[in-house]
Amino acid sequence: AVLFDMDGTIVDTEPYWIEAEYALVAAHGGAWSDAHAHALVGNALLASAQYLRAHGGVELEPEVIVERLMDDVLAATRRQIPWRDGAVELIRALGRRDIPCALVTMSYARLAEAVVQSLHAGAFTTVVTGDEVVRGKPDPEAYLTAARRLGVDPRHCVAIEDSPTGIAAAAAAGCVVVAVPHHVPVPPDSNRLTVASLADLDVGRLESLVEASR
Repeated sequence: AVLFDMDGTIVDTEPYWIEAEYALVAAHGGAWSDAHAHALVGNALLASAQYLRAHGGVELEPEVIVERLMDDVLAATRRQIPWRDGAVELIRALGRRDIPCALVTMSYARLAEAVVQSLHAGAFTTVVTGDEVVRGKPDPEAYLTAARRLGVDPRHCVAIEDSPTGIAAAAAAGCVVVAVPHHVPVPPDSNRLTVASLADLDVGRLESLVEASR
């Protein structure tokens, strides 16, 4: 099976999140920076909300912060879904081969649904979102949940991620990990494939990674 992260991996929504963070912090009289924004990439949303309270001066409850950010990001996504190169083509190719796919994201269900609904029916067999797990990335819970729902051993799953946080979660679950760095750097690892774009991947290459791991 193939387990896809969402923000920054198949859709370039990170700029939407960063814009929403800047706007929320400014509305509360705080100061924000790209360094702070990049520190949140891949994190569980409630953890990001706590960071915004501590570093951005946003004196709201974490749950309220998350919903405010989600409102802005969802509105931007509905205006335009910024697909990353090769994402739709790879998901379609996996579907043609009947290889099950899961979306594993720390975004909440309402944002994930907007992305999934823009794809062909059945593109993802299951979707695991940040509002249905107890422990967000870098904890492996979300990836273990996806593999269990698909009925596939995590060791036979390829997880595709763009951030160190997500990579740590997938690796802890036992998945074969492919890194597609985008907004934040990913430290090199000789035991992990790193590609510049999802267009550099195809079904055969993903299958060979799983076979090699065995």
